[in-house]
Amino acid sequence: MKNSVSDRSFYIESDDEDEEKDLNNVDQGNDSDDSHEWNDHDAMRKPSSYSMAWPQSYRQSIDLLGSVPSPNIGFLGTTSLSRLGSSFIVPPLIKRHPPVPDTIPSAKKPLLQPTDIDDQRRSSHILHPPHLLRGSTRNVISKVAHDHEVHFSGQCTFGQAVLNGINALCGVGILSTPYALKEGGWVALSVLFIFSAFSFYTGLLLRHCLDSEPGLETYPDIGQAAFGTSGRIFISVILYSELYACCIEYIILESDNLSSLFPNAHLSLGGLELNPHVLFAILTTLAILPTVYLRDLRILSYLSACGVLATTLVVLCLFWVGLIDNVGIHSKGTTINLATFPVAMGLYGYCYSGHAVFPNLYTAMANRNQFPAVLLVCFALCTVMYAAVAIMGYTMFGEYTLSQYTLNMPQGLVATKLAVWTTVVNPFTKYPFTTYALSLTPVAKCLEELIPLNDPKFNLYSIFIRTMLVVSTLLVGLSVPFFGLVMSLIGSLLTMFVSLILPSACFLKIKWGKISQIQVALCVTVMIVAVVSSAFGSYSAISEIIEQLFG
Repeated sequence: MKNSVSDRSFYIESDDEDEEKDLNNVDQGNDSDDSHEWNDHDAMRKPSSYSMAWPQSYRQSIDLLGSVPSPNIGFLGTTSLSRLGSSFIVPPLIKRHPPVPDTIPSAKKPLLQPTDIDDQRRSSHILHPPHLLRGSTRNVISKVAHDHEVHFSGQCTFGQAVLNGINALCGVGILSTPYALKEGGWVALSVLFIFSAFSFYTGLLLRHCLDSEPGLETYPDIGQAAFGTSGRIFISVILYSELYACCIEYIILESDNLSSLFPNAHLSLGGLELNPHVLFAILTTLAILPTVYLRDLRILSYLSACGVLATTLVVLCLFWVGLIDNVGIHSKGTTINLATFPVAMGLYGYCYSGHAVFPNLYTAMANRNQFPAVLLVCFALCTVMYAAVAIMGYTMFGEYTLSQYTLNMPQGLVATKLAVWTTVVNPFTKYPFTTYALSLTPVAKCLEELIPLNDPKFNLYSIFIRTMLVVSTLLVGLSVPFFGLVMSLIGSLLTMFVSLILPSACFLKIKWGKISQIQVALCVTVMIVAVVSSAFGSYSAISEIIEQLFG
């Protein structure tokens, strides 16, 4: 990560050209016809400035969000369970692995731990292409990877990519879609479909940016290719800010829903009285704090399917309460609420905040030609679910709709308790984009890169950084405990940039002079709509937050 390319070699030269050709032939034989040229293109990539610039840990961190194939049932085996026992940060707290050495111990000697192999691959797999590894070296890596079920990039199938894409798109934003309709009126539903179409289009733009030159693999790489180092840093700051802000949302979410389950809970500490919201926010923070110390977050990937199931269950509970438990339809709603319409724009913008994952999802696919179809399926399914929940929730609760529809559901019903408890547990299990640890860890890693590699107090600094990040999300969540308004602010101020503005700007800069006027017009239109929505949405959300705090 911090090692210099000039100091050490990141790949092993083969002494035998024939052996190198044979290995290439083996690789090509294992690939599908559709993805042949993509995998061949990956294998020929050379070390580039993109992989050495800050943040170097971005690919490693976001890979956990979008390029980890769904686990097999075999994860219950002893090898996976043994990894669980050593997955917490212990000295060394964060193990930064050196490049692959010229010689690797025999496979009979268990000196290469599975996490070591995979961490090396994640942080520098582009720097030691498989076709440049000696046969013996590659055999050892392949054997260890197979034994421990390590998934290399380029292995993600269509179905796995769709699952990861839906997880990236369909998060806690679905809880606030009825509230968005209440804030904007029925006309606001059109905003959902517009943002869905625009976000799908910009997702395709990211793919074209990645294909523009070898070595581009992540969102910050695209920013660097388009606008140099300043572009890379700006995009990285925006992406990390969005992840950090999402963690604040999780604290508020847990506090609100647990308070609805236990409204009489309180705690007295000396002369300090903690109400349910403050108490459960603190307890939630204490519960999730150990997860940010995990050294190997791949164990959380086994909860991948839980995210989709949990979201589906919460949606089904809403429809069950409305249609089966006869809560019924009580409101026709209003056509448009101009005063709070920008808040609705921010909320619906937040619903399509998966673009940080899309580049990694794309590079992880075995057949990258299927990427447009993957995006189409993901956006179609998520948009239908968002719209259905928004319509159902708003017609059930009308102008009394709260920022999370689970708080509106009658408390005495079994379906309500099931929905609320699922919502409470979901951030601890949902993979990828709504798990607290997976959201905060990339932020911690980028800050840890600023610490000198040979600093003897690196472990202490790392613990301090991660602890302070968690504590700060608690403090901000307690200071601004407005789930819907905070979500609208994130959607307006950050997600608009990540999902709409930056992909369009980068595509225009990279492809300028090579694209048609229609493509230019589409990108400019997307940027104008996003900038206007961002400005009005941010202003409206901030104004309402200030009014709630001091009004």
